[in-house]
Amino acid sequence: MIRLSLSQRLSAVFCGLLLVCVAALAMMQVRTSAMHEQEVVQRLSRGLAEHIAHNGELMDQRGLRPANVRDLFGKLMAVNPSVEVYLLDDQGRILGHDAPEGHLRRKQVDVAPIQRLLRGDRLPILGDDPRSARGRKVFNAAPLRVQGRDVGYIYVVLLGEQRDALVADVAANATLRTTLWSVSLVGVLGLLAGIAAFRWVTRPLRQLTERIQAFDVEGHAPQSPSAAPAPLPADEKDEIAILDHAFTHMSQRIGEQWQELTRQDQQRRELVANISHDLRTPLSSLHGYLETLALKDTALDESERRRYLDIALAQSRKVGRLVQELFELARLEYGSVQLDLQAFSLPDLVQDVFQKFELAAQSRRQSLVADIPGDVPAVIGDLGLIERVLTNLLDNAVRHTPEGGRIELALRTTPRSVIVTIADNGPGIPLALRAKLFDTPSVLVSGNRDSGGLGLMIVRQILQLHGTAIELVDDDRGAVFRFELAIG
Repeated sequence: MIRLSLSQRLSAVFCGLLLVCVAALAMMQVRTSAMHEQEVVQRLSRGLAEHIAHNGELMDQRGLRPANVRDLFGKLMAVNPSVEVYLLDDQGRILGHDAPEGHLRRKQVDVAPIQRLLRGDRLPILGDDPRSARGRKVFNAAPLRVQGRDVGYIYVVLLGEQRDALVADVAANATLRTTLWSVSLVGVLGLLAGIAAFRWVTRPLRQLTERIQAFDVEGHAPQSPSAAPAPLPADEKDEIAILDHAFTHMSQRIGEQWQELTRQDQQRRELVANISHDLRTPLSSLHGYLETLALKDTALDESERRRYLDIALAQSRKVGRLVQELFELARLEYGSVQLDLQAFSLPDLVQDVFQKFELAAQSRRQSLVADIPGDVPAVIGDLGLIERVLTNLLDNAVRHTPEGGRIELALRTTPRSVIVTIADNGPGIPLALRAKLFDTPSVLVSGNRDSGGLGLMIVRQILQLHGTAIELVDDDRGAVFRFELAIG
């Protein structure tokens, strides 16, 4: 099967339609020319049959006069071979003629066209051709009267058998050659015009095709353009322009997504490296102390044995906490967590979370302050997950605020939400770490710590599930985090 391009298919269809139209126009032209010729001949010969009827004694009271008929018809056809003359009775039966033997194919002609001609109807009018079983030709006719009484008709076929044979013989070869040359010329010109027109019309489509092919061949999404394409006019009707604009948007979106995937892949690599480091340290410590206990069990006194066991248990808790955070982050990222939305009191939840950190804050001589107005409305969210958000943020604040510092949680109400702000007066977040603060773990490591470094990543995922986001606020007080929850 031959495969053609779009412009080739359009050109082929165009040429086919052009040839059909030319053929139809040629047929109409030929038919119109033939009808024009017939009308002209019929008008010029309008009085011929009447002249024959008045000047020839073809019938008398005793009937047909065969000798006069043959003599007159022979003279007329000798003078004008293109005509054929017939004598008809009043029913259209052929009474006299000068046709050669075997050429007459009818014994009677229809008189209705004769009557239409005699009434003066619009020309051309076609009547039966006696020398053809079904043919019809232009004619002239006149009534034949004997002693004032109509006894028949003089019927003259104006374009007779000899004329048809001569025209066919002379014009056959010329007509065929002319037709072939005309069709060939029209086909060549139509093909050239179609190719030129459709190459011009499909040029934007070819350019778009090349862009799409280049996009596919690269094997990866190209970098997205720096600026979004200009919007299309509201009245744009060019389908190719619309398609090109849509492809530009699509390629830009794919480029952005590719960059996002690249960024996420890099973050995942960093996450694996950081988690591997975080797991290796406590596991090595745990293994070392357990191995020491196993080897020196009899040589250790009770206090040393207890100290080694306490250290091993602390390292085990670190590993367990980190594994739990990893599991929780994985569930949040891969959509396996279903929110249990309900309306709850945020001030009550804040008081409950504060109670968890009272002892830790007291041991570091830190002050926990809750700035809560008296008219805070209920919010909508998953109570357990929002509690985890507050817990992670306060845990970070307690661990990174120096002794004697201040940690403040404030609630502020807007018409549609409650804004939660957690601030401390610690060293704050270095500028170099702010870009990846919520994307990678362990960016706030400062010596030994009990957290796995995934707390802020978990906070971000939980708030994204709630349709909101965590943000770091520029503030001189230290580290200030803020998010909001919708009012129920």
